[in-house]
Amino acid sequence: MTEEEKSILRERLESVLFRVRRAERNSGRPEGSVHLIAVSKLHSAEAIQEAYEAGQTAFGENYVQEALSKQETLRGCSGIEWHCIGHIQSRKIGDVAGRFHLIHTVDSVEFAEKLSRKMPDNTVQPVLIQVNVGEEVQKSGVDRRHLHELAERIFLLPGVALQGLMCIPPHDGDPRRFFAMLRLLRDDLERHLGMELPHLSMGMSADFEQAIEEGATLVRVGTEIFGSRPVRNA
Repeated sequence: MTEEEKSILRERLESVLFRVRRAERNSGRPEGSVHLIAVSKLHSAEAIQEAYEAGQTAFGENYVQEALSKQETLRGCSGIEWHCIGHIQSRKIGDVAGRFHLIHTVDSVEFAEKLSRKMPDNTVQPVLIQVNVGEEVQKSGVDRRHLHELAERIFLLPGVALQGLMCIPPHDGDPRRFFAMLRLLRDDLERHLGMELPHLSMGMSADFEQAIEEGATLVRVGTEIFGSRPVRNA
């Protein structure tokens, strides 16, 4: 990266953090109640390092092999958090087990059970359930009508700890109602399970401020920090 590129990245990160804190204040929430995940998929380890040195510690990756490669390259970055935010193929579940601070995209009993079996002994993988709030056939995520059943099964699995819910709302229309829906689903699930589910992962570059106003604790922002993503090689 050139010095100009580094400066632009830092300015973008600072701007996003300012907007996160402003949205917290506007919604009457304590400062620091929302955790920014910088979505770094397809961006270089050098760019991640620059953001890390500017104070950003949590990074979201979609592609397993790319994420594992970056983890190795940046293993010296103390306190860095890696979040798995993309769909994971069944054959790659063993590669992610125990390797991420949080997996956001559990969406089936089969996924959860295989993850549990692949976990190293005496380790726990925190996870979120991805909910298909828009009932879109092309998107991953459990149907909300089956959410309780999936959560109950995860609750019983060794080595897997349910922490909350995640969604990607439809691109068209106002996302706010889907963010509100996810919050209500989480609140209902907490009552059903009798346990706290602290996290709602919702909101991206175009709508993270609205998501915060509706209760997001984790927002996934990429373009507003790193700029346009490079084209992925086939």
